[in-house]
Amino acid sequence: SGQSRGFGFVEMPSKSEGQAAITGLKGKMLKDRTLDASEARPRSDSRGTGSYGSKRGGGFSRRGKQRRY
Repeated sequence: SGQSRGFGFVEMPSKSEGQAAITGLKGKMLKDRTLDASEARPRSDSRGTGSYGSKRGGGFSRRGKQRRY
């Protein structure tokens, strides 16, 4: 649709750089919206719930199991 979904994921090289990005972005304004930032949580096994978007989430990339921050 070309419309922003309002969220995104970013992989950082280290936990300290991820935390610095979270601290630097949290509460900032972007196009009249307040940004929030946090560490991704691992997916929970939610198969069969039938709810829309139940498999959203993050936590680990498949490449080398690097944590996302």
